Amino acid sequence: MKVLKFGGTSIGSLDAVNNVKLIVEKEFSKKEPLLVVCSAFSGVTNALLSAAEAALAQNDFAEILKKAEDKHYQIISGLLPRTLQNPLLMMVKVSFNEVEDILFSIKNLEELSDRIKDRLLAYGEQLSNKIIATYLQSGDFPASYQDARELIITDSNFGNAAVDFIKTNENLRNWNLENQIYVVTGFIAKDKNNDTTTLGRGGSDYTAAVLAAGLQAEEIQIWTDVDGFMTADPRLVKNAFSQPELSYQEAMEMSYFGAKVIYPPTMIPAIESQIPIYIKNTFNPENPGTLIHQKSEVSKGLIKGIVSIEKTCLINITGNGMIGMKGFSGRLFNALARYDVNVILITQASSEHSISFVVNFDDEKKAEKAIQEEFYFEMNANKIDPPQIDNELSILSVVGENMKKTRGISGKFFSALGKNGINIIAIAQGSSEINISAVIERNELSKALNVVHDSLLLSPVKTFNVMFAGTGNIGKALFRQLEREAENLEKNHQIKINVVGVTNSRKMIISENESLNFNLNEILDKNLQDANLELFISLVSEKNLPNLVFVDNTSSDEVVQLYPRLFNNNISVVTCNKKGNSSGYQQYSQFKKLAKKNNVSFLYETNVGAGLPIIKTLNDLWISGDEILKIEAILSGTISYIFNNYVGEKTFAEVVKTAQELGFTEPDPRDDLNGMDFSRKMLILGREIGLPLEMSDVEIQDFLPKACLNAGSIPSFYEELEKNETYFLSLKNEAESSGKKLRLIGVLEEGKISIEVKMVDAKHPFFSLSGSDNIISFTTSRYRNTPLVVKGPGAGAEVTAAGVFADLVRVTAQ
Repeated sequence: MKVLKFGGTSIGSLDAVNNVKLIVEKEFSKKEPLLVVCSAFSGVTNALLSAAEAALAQNDFAEILKKAEDKHYQIISGLLPRTLQNPLLMMVKVSFNEVEDILFSIKNLEELSDRIKDRLLAYGEQLSNKIIATYLQSGDFPASYQDARELIITDSNFGNAAVDFIKTNENLRNWNLENQIYVVTGFIAKDKNNDTTTLGRGGSDYTAAVLAAGLQAEEIQIWTDVDGFMTADPRLVKNAFSQPELSYQEAMEMSYFGAKVIYPPTMIPAIESQIPIYIKNTFNPENPGTLIHQKSEVSKGLIKGIVSIEKTCLINITGNGMIGMKGFSGRLFNALARYDVNVILITQASSEHSISFVVNFDDEKKAEKAIQEEFYFEMNANKIDPPQIDNELSILSVVGENMKKTRGISGKFFSALGKNGINIIAIAQGSSEINISAVIERNELSKALNVVHDSLLLSPVKTFNVMFAGTGNIGKALFRQLEREAENLEKNHQIKINVVGVTNSRKMIISENESLNFNLNEILDKNLQDANLELFISLVSEKNLPNLVFVDNTSSDEVVQLYPRLFNNNISVVTCNKKGNSSGYQQYSQFKKLAKKNNVSFLYETNVGAGLPIIKTLNDLWISGDEILKIEAILSGTISYIFNNYVGEKTFAEVVKTAQELGFTEPDPRDDLNGMDFSRKMLILGREIGLPLEMSDVEIQDFLPKACLNAGSIPSFYEELEKNETYFLSLKNEAESSGKKLRLIGVLEEGKISIEVKMVDAKHPFFSLSGSDNIISFTTSRYRNTPLVVKGPGAGAEVTAAGVFADLVRVTAQ
């Protein structure tokens, strides 16, 4: 035998009730009874309660009552043929007349007791179940209406009555069941005086469990409006998905901490009788939903779900008088119990100097009063301080039996929160090890849910929210690459990049809800607002998004000056902008320290070798203890291209112009040709191995004539190059005549950096360098005889963008 329960939303409309009929038809085998427990129609219970409160407040309740009554008429007329409507329409009319009489009594007596409230609310379940029973009968189902008050006996605690299982089970054993469908009222019962009682919040779920346990049913099916237990609230976590199965204990923990799929007490009768519970979706019945049973199978994820209570209140009690005071905790929690205050979470310092606990948001005043009354004398004697109360908090909990004896779960949980700048105010973990809870600020809840969901392997993909500065050649190339590789990243590497904002020096745009697409031209065609970099960062930061990354594709000093603000807001930075790391050493050092302090990434591989793994290789050598003896490098793809292509009849100016058109040079080619760009790169390498160098420490030999360097504009610069062609030609001819090639080479040795043009012969490893390639040679203690060489393209928007792309992906792995 099966027991099916349908909540208010599952029978809230004509389409929904039709779905219920199809589900019941499929589940009814005609070989054993089928119990169908239904709540009131969606919104009816709240309407009856609102009408009662209006009556008590001496307000008019007629409109509220009429809407509820009309809902029943509409469902009857929509479901049933006219021949079957009249008896039900009359029943609804009579019932609402009785409801109206009760409401007038409340209004006249100015009293609304829990007993009367239960009697009033019971009409919702009686009406809905009678209508559904008749509807099933109309489809040739052997169905009948059953009032649960004839079966379930409770105490007289109106509003939240406790079931008398001895008398209830006796009634159930004496119930002569036939092989038909029984439509049973949820939520309601009666006491020994035959007064109507209700089973409290989630009472219809509880009704189904009580009936299933007493009748030894095979299974319980809870039909709702979601596909089972989700790994997190899908309204807050877009990557949430339903779990195929949970243990009773996991489901109990998740329900207690905010998962509203099933009411926790519902599971107690099922657990005691070992009855499996299925959570299924009325509106998607083909989905398997979630199976709750004794022990769930081991899942791939470290946890089964993340749940939260949005509004909570943390109360902290401190005082020197608490130290060694026997019975303090007993007095505290007894006082709270007297005021009917439920304690959600407790944590106490080992010094006994303080104790903190969390209560429901609505219990704050009651809890404060209970504490002040219980410890009145101690507070007056200054042995205990007045309670400190913070009611702007939430509780976040991770749940899963896989957590038992699994090392590192707590570390991953807290690290994920810390890396995203989420402060943990209090923590708690039971000895069962299937739940870890943290108290956090309420405005951080959505962010916290998403980062924990990603980091603890619940999400099929890990999502990173990225804002981009710079839409020049590198920016455009990066967006093309991201667009091309988006599917590959998500499918094969479980990484999703959300574009949350784009800015350049003129305009900016910030996504409202969804990610912007990767078509940069389309983005820039939108109605953009004027660029304001500080406002751009502020607006994105205010969204409080998880896993936030700032990508700097500019060469702007203004952008660099905002790096500290980004780090302090727990935003990782990926940059190809060399100016940040090649300005003063103090700034470089500050960036590194702030990134480390805030546990965020600061990646700048492209500062030195575009897409080449130069900084990573150097760091691996340095961190592993290798001694760096000498670094030789050609790190100007621009100058490599120019020297390699300065052949034949082409003038030096023509080659430089071509390099600029191909995107190999900085906006002002002199930044490459004067060696300044090269100097920045060598300076960064020196700093990466711990040398506190400044730009003034770099010795660079100019090979451009002064007139070229001092030209007033870029066009004037090209004119000066043409005027000095004889000089450049003499250098070229001298190298060619001796079988050598011109190379601009940087050397870092014994803490000093030098950069100069050299003529190298065929024996030199740099002789065969072609195109715009870069090359770097590391001579170390381990690579003394045969230096470690990295060689490849070192200039151009595509390879630089590829390096930025690689750094961005590297952030996702950290």
